Amino acid sequence: MNWMARTTALLLGAALLLGAPAPVLARQAAAPVAAPAHAPPVPLLWKVSGAQGSALYLLGSFHLLTPQDYPLSVDVDKAFDASRRLLFELSPEEMQAPELAARMLRAAVRADGRQLKDDLDAETWQRLQAYAGANGLPLEKLAGLKPWFVGLSISLAQMQRQGLDAQAGLDRHLMARAADAGKPAEGLESAAAQIAMLDGMDAEEQRQLLREALEQVDKGDEQSRRLHDAWRRGDDVTLWRDMAAQMRQDYPGLYRRINVERNDAWLAPLRQRLQAGQGTTLVVVGALHLLGEDGVVEKLRAEGYEVERVCSACAPAGKANGRNP
Repeated sequence: MNWMARTTALLLGAALLLGAPAPVLARQAAAPVAAPAHAPPVPLLWKVSGAQGSALYLLGSFHLLTPQDYPLSVDVDKAFDASRRLLFELSPEEMQAPELAARMLRAAVRADGRQLKDDLDAETWQRLQAYAGANGLPLEKLAGLKPWFVGLSISLAQMQRQGLDAQAGLDRHLMARAADAGKPAEGLESAAAQIAMLDGMDAEEQRQLLREALEQVDKGDEQSRRLHDAWRRGDDVTLWRDMAAQMRQDYPGLYRRINVERNDAWLAPLRQRLQAGQGTTLVVVGALHLLGEDGVVEKLRAEGYEVERVCSACAPAGKANGRNP
C-alpha cells in the first residue's frame, strides 16, 4: 500500500468525524455487504489505570463500518458499562451541528482565484475527467474546490460503494449509545482544529492525495477491505504497518501533523481523567492514534501508567501490546 493510500485512511478519520459533505460527488449505490460475521470484531482496547481507581479504556475505532460489524464484543460492552463518561475525537454536539458540513465546505472552496485544474498535472486532470465522466459528475462542481477535499470525497465515495458507512461507524454508534444511557460525552479537539489540520496540507500533499485517491479507484476495493478486515481481527501490527509506518519514514512532516501532534495534544485531558476521583472513562478514537511508539497507548505507558490490552478473544501468545512491530 503506497504512502498516500495510508494518508487517506488517516485523513478520512477526521473528515468523517466532521461529517464531510460529499454532495459534490455523485452518490453511488453501495455494493452488497458480506454475510453477518459469526463473531464480533476483536477490539483494539486497552485499559490504563490511574490514581485511586480512576481508569481509561482506550478503544480504537474504524470510522466506516457495516451493520454486520455489530454487535460489539463483550469486552467493549463491559468497558462501556464501567465508564461514567465517553471521550471522542470530536464531541457529539459539534459532530451533529447542522452547520458543520457547511463550515468544512467553506474551507475547501478556493479564495485565491485559481481553479482545481491549475493545481494538477495533465495526467491527474485527465484521470479526474475520466472519473467524473464515469460517475456522471459535472466537473464544474469541482472547479472551485481544493484538491484535499476532492481527494477525500473520492475516497469516501469509494468506501461507500463497498457498503462501508460513516453512519454505522464505531464513533457514531457509541455516541448514540451514550446518549441513550444518559452518559456525558465530550471531544478531545474542536471541529475548527480538525478543519485547520485538513486545510493545512501543503500544495504538493494535496495534489498527491488526489492522485492517489484516483489510483485507488482504479485498483478497486483491496485497500479498504484489507484495513477493515485487520480492524475486525484486532490486528494492531497490520494496521500500524499498512497505515503509518512507511509514511512516518518517507513523509515525517505530514505524519507528525496528522498523527503525532494530535496525540500529544490529547495527553493533557487524558491525564486529567486519570486523577483521583475521576472514575472510569471510555475513550474512542481512530485506531491509528493508539498504535506504535507515537500512539497514545505507548505515550501513557512511557509516563509510568499501568497499561494492559483487554482482549478476551486473543490467544495469550498473540496479544498485541501497542508497541511498534
